[in-house]
Amino acid sequence: MSKLSVIEGSAAPLPIENLDTDQIMPKQFLRIIDKAGLSQGLLYDLRFDEHGEPLDACVLNQAQYKAARILIGGSNFGCGSSREHAVWGLQQYGFDAVIAPSFAEIFYSNAMNNRLLLVQLDREAVDILLRDSVGDPASIIRIDLEAQTVTSGTSGKVFSFPLGARHKRMVIEGMDTIDLTLAQRADIEAFEKRHFARYPWAAVM
Repeated sequence: MSKLSVIEGSAAPLPIENLDTDQIMPKQFLRIIDKAGLSQGLLYDLRFDEHGEPLDACVLNQAQYKAARILIGGSNFGCGSSREHAVWGLQQYGFDAVIAPSFAEIFYSNAMNNRLLLVQLDREAVDILLRDSVGDPASIIRIDLEAQTVTSGTSGKVFSFPLGARHKRMVIEGMDTIDLTLAQRADIEAFEKRHFARYPWAAVM
């Protein structure tokens, strides 16, 4: 998988507090045996009315945000039940990153494990980016994963964000938890050799 060090694109503003995974990916779209087709279900009840007609008020149905690669959300984004489908749906729709003041813990892990970057900024910084995206939908946001910075194309302001070393490596290099384990294969095999040399009776025959 190719290295990902910069995410750059326009952003769609969706400042809904406590947006849970049931809203992000409603239950009726979970009856699948693979990941395909989840973009249709993303935020379905916000995007469509009871007849399946698009709601003009929803930012995702507005032409100026159709090409957005970044979603700007409210605090506690991704709370509720644990379902990776919410992450897959966001990715299939075209989002590479979500910026918000805070994220639910399980959603955060699911996203990072699937290479959907979650950027946590303080409320003031998020509000600035929201204003920029509303005032100029074509404004470009640049997320530098190596430097751990977000730059607004409208105001030029730069914000730093936290990112643990493990998750940073996973997103940049496209690794999952199995890949991380296999990266330590030589050390694991060396440990096993020492362990069974010391306790030969513990070796599995």
